[in-house]
Parts: sequence; structure tokens; C-alpha cells
Amino acid sequence: MIDFRSDTVTRPGKEMLKAMFSAEVGDDVYGEDPTVNELEHFSAEMFGKEAGLYCPSGTQTNQIALNVHLRPGDEIIIHEESHVYKFEGGGFAKNTGASVHLLSGNRGLLKSEDILDAIKPDDVHFPRTKLVSLENTTNMGGGAIYDFEEIKKIAKVCRENNLILHLDGARLFNALVETNIDYKEFASYFNSISICLSKGLGAPVGSVLLGNKDFIHNARRVRKVFGGGMRQAGIIAAGGLYALKNNIERLKIDHQHAKALGDTLKKMSWVKEILEVETNIVILSLENQQYRDKVIEKLNEDGILLSKIGKERIRFVTHLDISPEQIEDTIQSIKGIKL
Repeated sequence: MIDFRSDTVTRPGKEMLKAMFSAEVGDDVYGEDPTVNELEHFSAEMFGKEAGLYCPSGTQTNQIALNVHLRPGDEIIIHEESHVYKFEGGGFAKNTGASVHLLSGNRGLLKSEDILDAIKPDDVHFPRTKLVSLENTTNMGGGAIYDFEEIKKIAKVCRENNLILHLDGARLFNALVETNIDYKEFASYFNSISICLSKGLGAPVGSVLLGNKDFIHNARRVRKVFGGGMRQAGIIAAGGLYALKNNIERLKIDHQHAKALGDTLKKMSWVKEILEVETNIVILSLENQQYRDKVIEKLNEDGILLSKIGKERIRFVTHLDISPEQIEDTIQSIKGIKL
């Protein structure tokens, strides 16, 4: 099978498995797992943050961040298509009691002026606007990358209005390898950052939450409350550490593969529109919503898996388990579809 459903389907390669099998371990809840400690320190150092916290998932790192930053009734300014809002089970409300102010924006990207307009006045009738959450790259925006100058403007709005700025960086490395922005400079504009290891980087499990020491100290307590405290977690942390040291630059290959798919799909008569392909996600709209299931069925027959996104959209996500030969096979299958 050629699996384009998500970059979460990757499996550890031989060298990553070797690192995992040989990992030195201890009890991480006691802070005694040397491999977890190394991963947290290494991640924090990469981004110029004081500390890191290893967690089972990006959903958990995002939810922990919100819980530490906010009080019940506080408000989050966030894009209506963001992962934190749409795909984390309403955790912002259930776990933290937070409210949201939803904004629209092209391809999942927020603008500083829209954020400024969304800030509530200090009035007892309104929730306290407390935090802005960004996603980079944007999943539902087809892997779109935030313009760094816009991030600077957003950070300025947050500073001037005493707002916290959090980043859901599930695919942050995809953005950074394309823009070549210095990791530490980029991270300096955020109070907290969640980075995922189990997507394009290919680790089997985990995300790391980054911030200052006080924030991570409090986050560690929340992780325990959320049931995220792990014991000999070095076995899986070693996969994440290997990924950070070896699999970042190769993300460019995934981007090339996605662009090749996009170039082919643009020529198909049954394709209405394709979001600009910037990283490893290709999202297309079909001329007729009845085509969606037919396209998926025809590709499934050729051993190609992909995802439905709404009534008339389809998503391909490239990753390290998809070879150039498989991309070429997929292109030929796409060209063979007649509707």
C-alpha cells in the first residue's frame, strides 16, 4: 500500500529502531530517564527555550499549554480550521474551561489586524482575552507556512495587549526547512511551542512542549493530572531524539513529492482547485462532489490510500515512507482516472 492518509503513519527505520532498542531508560515520572531528559534538553536547546516536556501526543502538549496558561473563562483567539479547535475533542473547554473567539483567514493563517480587532475590552460581560494560538504549518490550509513578518506583527500585538502566544508546531519543521529561519529567532516570539516528532520526522510516538522553566514545571504537574506521566519512556523518546538529529533536512524530499503530485493533479479535468503546495500536504477540490468517493475508490484499487476532507475535498500527505518510485506509480494512477 502507498499510504497518503497522513504523515502519522510512518514507521521507524532500522537505524531508529536500533537507537530505541539500545536506549538507556529510567522512571521518567521521577525525572530519572536519561534518554527522555536528553530529548527534552536537546529540543529546548534547539529553539532557545529554557526547558522541554516530553508527552505522548501533540494534542496533549497543546492541551497542557492551554491549561497552564489559562483560567476557566479565559478566551483563546484561534483560527476556525485549527487543530486545537477542530480536532482535539473540545479539550480547551473540557480540560480548561476556556472560551474561544474564532477567526477566519486564508488557508488557516491569521492576520495581526484581525487578532487586534478580536481582543475583548475589559468588561464584565465578556471573557478575558488571554491567549492567541497559531498553527504552523496549517493542516487544513494544505500545509501553508506563516510569513515570518506576520508572526512578528502578531507577537507585537500580543506583547502590547498582554496576551500569551502559543504555537501548535505539529509540522513546524516542514515550515523551517523551507524558510531557513533560525530556530531560536523563530521561537523567541512565542511563550510556548509544541513540536511533534511522530509526523514527518518519523518517530513512532511523542511531542515536546517548550517554554521557560516555570512554565514547564507547571506543565509537568498538568501532564501527570492528564495521565501523561510515563515510566521507562526512553525507549520511545530515543526514536524522537534520532528523528531530530537525522530526519529534519530530508523533509524537503517530501515537499518535492507533494509538489509533483500537485502538478499532476492540476492537469486533471475532474479537479476544480488545488491549494498551493508549499510543504507535504496536497488538498484538492473536485468539480463534482460525487467524484470524491469515485476517485478514492479508483486509487484504493491501485493500493493507494488517501483522506476525505469534507464533501468535495481530498488530501494527500507525503512522508518518509513514500519512495520516489511510489510517487511515480501514484502519478500514473492519477492520470488513468477518467470521470
